[in-house]
Amino acid sequence: MKRLIIGVSGATAAIFGVRRAAAPLSPDEIARIAESGDGKSSPLTQLLCVLLPLAFWFAPLGMAPLTQHALAIVGFMVLAWMTQVMEFAIAGFIGCFLFWALHITRFNVAFSGFANDTPWFLFAALLFGRVASKSGLARRLAYSIMLRIGSTYSRILLGLIITDFLLTFIVPSGMARVVILAAIALALVEAFQAKKGSNIACGMFLILTYTGNLFDKMMLAGAGSITAAGAMTKFGGVEVLWGVWLLAFLPASIVTVLAAWRLTLWFYPPEQKVLANGKEFFRKELAAMGPWSTLEKKAALLIGTAILLWVTDFLHHLPPAMIGLGAGLIALLPFVRILEEEDMRTLNYMPVFFVATALSMGNVLEVTKGLDVLTTTVFTGIQPYLGNIFSTTAIMYWAGFIYHFFLASEISMLATSMPLVMEYAKSHGINALMLGLMWTFSAGGKLFAYQSGVLVVGYSFGYFEQRDLLRMGLWLTLVEFLVLMLIVPFYWPLIGIY
Repeated sequence: MKRLIIGVSGATAAIFGVRRAAAPLSPDEIARIAESGDGKSSPLTQLLCVLLPLAFWFAPLGMAPLTQHALAIVGFMVLAWMTQVMEFAIAGFIGCFLFWALHITRFNVAFSGFANDTPWFLFAALLFGRVASKSGLARRLAYSIMLRIGSTYSRILLGLIITDFLLTFIVPSGMARVVILAAIALALVEAFQAKKGSNIACGMFLILTYTGNLFDKMMLAGAGSITAAGAMTKFGGVEVLWGVWLLAFLPASIVTVLAAWRLTLWFYPPEQKVLANGKEFFRKELAAMGPWSTLEKKAALLIGTAILLWVTDFLHHLPPAMIGLGAGLIALLPFVRILEEEDMRTLNYMPVFFVATALSMGNVLEVTKGLDVLTTTVFTGIQPYLGNIFSTTAIMYWAGFIYHFFLASEISMLATSMPLVMEYAKSHGINALMLGLMWTFSAGGKLFAYQSGVLVVGYSFGYFEQRDLLRMGLWLTLVEFLVLMLIVPFYWPLIGIY
């Protein structure tokens, strides 16, 4: 991946290799970087993405022709997503077109995902990220928290993690949060006079990256959890409330903050424990931002109202997507003017299209009975172990964790597998919301950068290595598993999930 350079409060920056103005990258720019890749794949890989689905199309498998042909096209889409032979959204568009052009189903089914509220919830998340970054609200919140946490490395590290969690409410994109916090971390590394390869720099960048990935699953934020929620509603027939999702994983969020903090201090003890004039450093950064601008005040009011409506959705039952999209569009109104027409033109719509095509694929599988075939195939091996709540929780978590290795993008992993999980829950009388939340949570555990755009962006700064990610990933994956084993049987029934 290319190296870009991000300016940080007059300090030097470091990521990706092309000089830019001294301002953080916008969320859509980060999404574009993470999703695009280098656009190169071997001719053999490209050939296999065509030949294997083609062979499946004509193979004498004894299936109904419509089902077999639909699965063949799904095979092309999944292989293209796994191998990244092209942009995810483009592969999805091609698959949807083939469903229609080859008479697998009607146009309104082949492209039905675009009429689902899930991709538009993701679009709203992109607007929210732009509002928070453009207004400066996210950076002001980050520096304000850091000022109150303390000036020792230990407290600064805890402040970064807590800020990452709190920013998830207003910047529902892990990639955008990584860049916002990386801007602060780069300035802190310079203030500590630390270098690349130091424990101070490695620890900060590693943990702000990894927790940025995790918190996206503990709230209804980010493309992965939004995609999962949409599939749970569509295929499981369950109401997925923003407030319930937050409450369900709140204990996990608290444990993650503390565990990530202690593990980082254990693995990467700082060379310098105290930042000289630490609080003065944060005061200067806030002073440089000046008093609250009108834009920040309007952004805070708009985002605060949306969060309040999300948290209380168990009272009014307004869909999270409706709240998010409504708030995002209000930001574009002429008399509000938080966002301008130019912001709309420069948004990266590819993730939105990708989610829409993935949902379309799930709808086609349902109509052509391909979903029944996949559900039977996938769950045959693990069904004998899905007995009591403890074994079900353990099997679902580790099955999702392993499945994530092969279908690297968590969006495609959740979009293609959640319909199967929901179908299994309905056919076996299991609580679909419970099973869906477990499966989504399993997508949080990662060991390699290729598994998430968030990890790719953080890794690209060059402050930690793959071995660091592997070690931290192993420990936090285990921590998340132990937390899930406690909250599912003992805590979730108390809040009505059982």
